[in-house]
Amino acid sequence: MAAGPTEALTFFERMRVWSQEFPPADHDRDALATYEPIGLTGATPIGELPEDVRSALEEGYAVGKQALESSLHTTVPTTDGWQVNLHVFDYNTDFFEVGALDNRGWQLTDPTTRYARRAGAALGGLWGNHGYEAAYFPTYVDAAGQQLSGAHVYRLRLSPTPPVRAFWSLTMYDLPHFFLVTNPIGRYSIGDRTPGIVYDDDGGLTITISATRPADAKAAANWLPAPEGEFRPLLRLYAPGAAVLDGSYRLAPIERTDSDDDSADSITDEETR
Repeated sequence: MAAGPTEALTFFERMRVWSQEFPPADHDRDALATYEPIGLTGATPIGELPEDVRSALEEGYAVGKQALESSLHTTVPTTDGWQVNLHVFDYNTDFFEVGALDNRGWQLTDPTTRYARRAGAALGGLWGNHGYEAAYFPTYVDAAGQQLSGAHVYRLRLSPTPPVRAFWSLTMYDLPHFFLVTNPIGRYSIGDRTPGIVYDDDGGLTITISATRPADAKAAANWLPAPEGEFRPLLRLYAPGAAVLDGSYRLAPIERTDSDDDSADSITDEETR
């Protein structure tokens, strides 16, 4: 094993230290206690544990990381490509401050799934709200079920626009890190507060998603810049209306608007510059 700390051992060392500095809630103590026999909550730094234990931690971390990343794509129900789950951030069952409801209908209490759900929520978008405060709809695919990629041009038609009592926004994130995407116009999201957007005649909004700025003026006004590689947009609806909470409001799928020939021409143009 390398002399320096690895990603896996750094993770478990942080867990060891922080689990002692920040004691768990009562209902989490039994789960944390199961880690004591292998030294994950003890006084010995993880880097000083026996070689076989460190090797097992490395292997377990790799398996767990792969399973966690995969769960973001496979464990949430989808409608027209959008993941629909109003309860993804309901893992909090202990602390209720202003605006949070101590309501069993908004709590994940199953100990066999709560930790995995919480880990998935942290990876995909840490510190989210309960569904009645904000609803989150991510998508990885277009209308044909293909992974979204900056190699193509897409259109999202919101008609009607999301029913909210506050505001809504569609934010662009790259993959696999879920980072914001640097772009020439400094636009990381588009929504009902975005200056200069142009609505359709029926009050809907047509958003163009692409890595390059659209030539059409209206499409450029409603442009959400994408990275050159794969990406995942996330729609946030703050103070969602009743139609969102009861599931009657449905989002249209993101449609690819360019052809394979267009993509090939674009790549050729980029390569010859």
